[in-house]
Amino acid sequence: MAAAGEDLEEPRLSELFETCKQILEEIELATEPSGSKMFQNKVVEGLEFLKKATEMLTQLDLFSRNEELEEIASADLKYLMVPAFQGSLTLKQVNPRKRLEHLFEAREHFLNYLTQCQYYHVADFELPLLKRNLDENTPSSSMAYPNLVTMASQRQAKIERYRLKKEVENRLSALKSSVENGEADDECVREYYILHLRKWISISLEETESIDQEIRILKDKDSLKEAPASQSSQLDRPAMKPFILTRNVTQAKVFGAGYPSLATMTVNEWYEQHQKYNTSDHGIAQTSDFRKASEQQDQEEKEEDEQKLRQSREWDDWKDTHPRGYGNRQNMG
Repeated sequence: MAAAGEDLEEPRLSELFETCKQILEEIELATEPSGSKMFQNKVVEGLEFLKKATEMLTQLDLFSRNEELEEIASADLKYLMVPAFQGSLTLKQVNPRKRLEHLFEAREHFLNYLTQCQYYHVADFELPLLKRNLDENTPSSSMAYPNLVTMASQRQAKIERYRLKKEVENRLSALKSSVENGEADDECVREYYILHLRKWISISLEETESIDQEIRILKDKDSLKEAPASQSSQLDRPAMKPFILTRNVTQAKVFGAGYPSLATMTVNEWYEQHQKYNTSDHGIAQTSDFRKASEQQDQEEKEEDEQKLRQSREWDDWKDTHPRGYGNRQNMG
């Protein structure tokens, strides 16, 4: 007797479905924030009821791939919407850390619903990509360049879906009162639930499209966070002051006087600064070779300057002992 009493306490499939439908309607009309405790408690409760309903549908085996839509009882048609309800409630969960997981879970529920509806020919539509095809064939938002023909066809499909959705909603409003009051015949009940199935086909297609866009955005965001550590280390390196590279100290003084706002340095000073900040991996020569070449260059420049100075002094001495016109005696009278 106790066991029989416990069995009676278990809710029937029809009661579970109506409870889930009511919770979903309350959530859609709720005025409190989606992140509030009351809102999220309703979402969790609805998902638990839908999970039980799914288990009962599996046990009862109401739907078979060996039957057509006409063979399904009118009262059982509504249970085809269970996966769509699961997808809708899964999207209502608020947890930033699990957002990507919830998106894929909701997408799977919507895809299950759309697959069932396509198999039973509830309406004519094209199935979205499978999850594996979405990962492999769909480019990220930063690399996607849809052509105008594709964009125009997608826009036309959205307009057609919206038009059909409005027609379905208007017809549902006309049938709702008679069906819920039990006054409608089997033909009206059947039409009522098929219209509901078509309505949720439009909702599932729209939600799947939005889910795919959000998945791309989140994946692009994660890829930016996973930038190579070498880039961040380069950004952390101390910035070097601007300078004018000169050959020797004398030129540094000259250019420094002309550009007082910029720091100047010699080749040796420039190398020492680079060595201090560990920038030798950017093509700087080894210390001994670099210093040897620099010293040789300075020595050559010094000898060149001394030679020019010696030649200049010899020229001045020669002019002192040889007046202008000296040696030009051809035209003298």
